[in-house]
Amino acid sequence: MAEARGAGEDWLAPVIPIRRGMSGAAAERTPDDASPDLADIQALISTMEILAAEEAAVEREAFAPIEEASLKALGRRSLSRRELERTLARLGYQAHDIDDELDRLEGVGLIDDFALAQRLVARLQERKGLVGSAIKAELARRVIHPAAIQYAMDLIDTGDELAAARELAAGRVRQYGRLDPATAERRLTAWLMRRGFSSSAVRAAVETAIAELRTG
Repeated sequence: MAEARGAGEDWLAPVIPIRRGMSGAAAERTPDDASPDLADIQALISTMEILAAEEAAVEREAFAPIEEASLKALGRRSLSRRELERTLARLGYQAHDIDDELDRLEGVGLIDDFALAQRLVARLQERKGLVGSAIKAELARRVIHPAAIQYAMDLIDTGDELAAARELAAGRVRQYGRLDPATAERRLTAWLMRRGFSSSAVRAAVETAIAELRTG
């Protein structure tokens, strides 16, 4: 081959660059190929930072002074003594510290089961039309002290119970106009009973309402 190229002519083989430390597909990768990996790493770091911040917030609330934790809980809504006790216990405070804090709050009037029971009775009567046993069940659900529940229930004026039952029944029975009388009576009775009216008041109110429904 040297002779074919002519005398005196130097011939060198072409130089092929070699990328050390890389081979195959890895040697052919461009800088853009690394960008998805960098994005994944950044997303992972961001997620870890968010989780760490949330965990730190929970720890701050759990280990905050008990006075701060109790006021924060009461700032969200009014609580009975037992409700606040459960809240503080879930945050990890010791029983003796919780008792001291609850006594302090009662002393300054920030928790008062008797006042809370009376406010709830008025709200349940006015906004939801509840009476009697339905109100008592709601107060019990809020774990209000039994003495406070009884006190609030004793203040309820039951003299207008029948009138209230008849008024509610007259409005509700219109929804049952397409039902047969027996079905309408059954549904209306159940609806009034769930609102806490006595059985005698319910019976009288339903009879009046169904009679009016039949006469059109």
